[in-house]
Amino acid sequence: MPKHFLRSSLASVLIAVSLAAPAQASGALTGATEFTQILNNGELIALGGQNAEQIANQVTQISNQVEQIANQIRIYENMLQNTMQLPDHVWGQAQQDLANLQGIVQQGQGMAFSMGNLDDVLKQRFDSYADFQNGLPNGQDFSSAYQSWSDTNRDTIGGTLAAAGLTAEQFATEESTMAQLRSQSESADGQMKALQVGHQIATQQVEQMQKLRGLVSQQMTMMGTWYQSEQAEKDLAQARRDAFFGSAAPSTSGGQQMQPRW
Repeated sequence: MPKHFLRSSLASVLIAVSLAAPAQASGALTGATEFTQILNNGELIALGGQNAEQIANQVTQISNQVEQIANQIRIYENMLQNTMQLPDHVWGQAQQDLANLQGIVQQGQGMAFSMGNLDDVLKQRFDSYADFQNGLPNGQDFSSAYQSWSDTNRDTIGGTLAAAGLTAEQFATEESTMAQLRSQSESADGQMKALQVGHQIATQQVEQMQKLRGLVSQQMTMMGTWYQSEQAEKDLAQARRDAFFGSAAPSTSGGQQMQPRW
């Protein structure tokens, strides 16, 4: 079997879809809300906050999942070092873990797209929202920060694939990826190459998900501060109106009694 074909073992390598454009990769994913379709500003704020909280929880969950997958792949690698080839049922489990990792990468891209989309829409709808964006490097806003995260993640994975002699085109669909893995199951060398690349990508995703979680948390904090400020201004304006109209109303007590004088 040619050496380059063995390298193209790429552990479900994962990443055809993650190497696609973020908007394309995110449409059907959990958390990838298209906020531009929401016309009511009050509904936008409510759904945006709910979506952000949901994504924050999901990022935490998949961060834990990807760490578990990385650890499990390491176990497969250790098993393979002590045997000529992984048994079919063990290799089947390894393939499933790698496929799950591919799904996790897609979810991360979808979440970044959704939060960046929310940031864009809020800036368009509320002039005051953009004023609260601070603390990001190089004058970035959250939308550009998510785009930068997404690009970096794809480039990192692409570099890993290239180092193994692979291209994104070789893994354009889940079906072709799994077919490649099935071919690699025919040799211990092919299995090991797949596991090594998969483990490397899983390790990268642990770090990338931590960065994504930090971005989401920072944006949620800023959104909460902005919303409280907006509400405080509304409450103050209402209090001033109440005070004005209350003081302008004629008194209903004291003074002379109104009665006919004839």
